[in-house]
Amino acid sequence: MEATVSGVPVHYAEYGGGTPVLALHGVGVDHREMAGALEPIFRTVQGFRRLYPDLPGMGRTPAPETITSNDDVLDLLLGLIDSIIGDEPFLVMGHSYGGYLARAIASRSPERVIGLALICPVGAHTRNVPKHEVLVSSADLAGELGPELEASYRGYFVVQTPETLSRFQEFVAPAASLVDESSLARIFSHWELRDCPEAAKTYPHPVLILAGRRDATAGHTGPWELTKHYPRATFAVLDRAGHALFHEQPGLTQALIVEWLARVREHATT
Repeated sequence: MEATVSGVPVHYAEYGGGTPVLALHGVGVDHREMAGALEPIFRTVQGFRRLYPDLPGMGRTPAPETITSNDDVLDLLLGLIDSIIGDEPFLVMGHSYGGYLARAIASRSPERVIGLALICPVGAHTRNVPKHEVLVSSADLAGELGPELEASYRGYFVVQTPETLSRFQEFVAPAASLVDESSLARIFSHWELRDCPEAAKTYPHPVLILAGRRDATAGHTGPWELTKHYPRATFAVLDRAGHALFHEQPGLTQALIVEWLARVREHATT
């Protein structure tokens, strides 16, 4: 599906019906990674309308020269929300870079965003990240991936098994050729958002923050510090997981997201 926001055609996938859930992917992929990780979970929980946009410069959403910063990306997303969600209460989920944007959306509209889930979120600055260390290596990559994709897989996953390789091939690799690297370089040269997402008053709704113990991109100390702003947050650091946490620990991810969805529903009715 597609919605035009400020002249930019924003591509998104939509599934189900009910309370809207906006799910934002990370850098170098497109909506398929989030949908691939989350749809098996939402098939067990009814009553949610899932919206998966391609962020500018990735997937099928272009990044024209008018988009020069993450503030511009945020404005585009706020326009998309107005276009396809309107005034309804909704939830926001984000992985990595998508988590940074999700925090900003929740901060802008805490009365409308009734739940926030952050998976391996990055922020304005990242520190205290561990070195990339492969914990499990049982995947035979012979003939499976070209050199660039193999390097991407090995640098992303700390659990390298036939199962995670299959998920990489299905949900991550197809987006690689669609990344507009020059546009992302332009946008990320103005990475820090004008307004810090946690500068406003504390966010009152249920939150879930998941971090990988071996996450060499986001770490786990930075995500932990976010809990000061989110008094209704569940925070979990998962061993045997890095930045690809929801591929490497799908069972735990599912259990924690299902519990978060239940808390959101409970809180919305009180």
